[in-house]
Amino acid sequence: MNIKAKTGGNNGAKPGDNLSEIIGKNISRLRNKLNMSQEDLSNRLFVSKDLVSKWETGARRPDWTMIEELAEVFGVPVDEIADRNELTVDELEKCLPEKCTVPEEVLVASLNDFLGSLRENEANIFMQRYYFLRSAKDIAAAHGLKENHVRSILAKTRSKLKRFLKSVISEM
Repeated sequence: MNIKAKTGGNNGAKPGDNLSEIIGKNISRLRNKLNMSQEDLSNRLFVSKDLVSKWETGARRPDWTMIEELAEVFGVPVDEIADRNELTVDELEKCLPEKCTVPEEVLVASLNDFLGSLRENEANIFMQRYYFLRSAKDIAAAHGLKENHVRSILAKTRSKLKRFLKSVISEM
């Protein structure tokens, strides 16, 4: 399963572009439309010019909070930059076995079963990251945890999800 994103309408994306590249093209297009330099944008967002460049080339992807800030700076709806559902699927598809052809409704039901099997804290952190697209740093602050601890919980939960989905698929 590999997401070929459609985010942001007419954005100069080519077939085969990954989601980070498409988001980057959207950022570049919107920035240029406002005649802003990468440095101007970086100053408005309090990030480095190098980071803006990495976003635009698809080398890095801004988190959801930053995408919301970008939309505000550009004066556009968030979905002109990125689609929340595409981001969620892109993040979670890394947990699927390669060449997975399970119908979406089976995956959704399996994910709900999986979430029900987690401890409350694990499920909460997982949902905050993959449904609400909050950063590990923000989740850590909200739960009074260290960021590395949140990253560890997320890594372990993704591993559990991979095992869970493999077992569901093998039973089909």
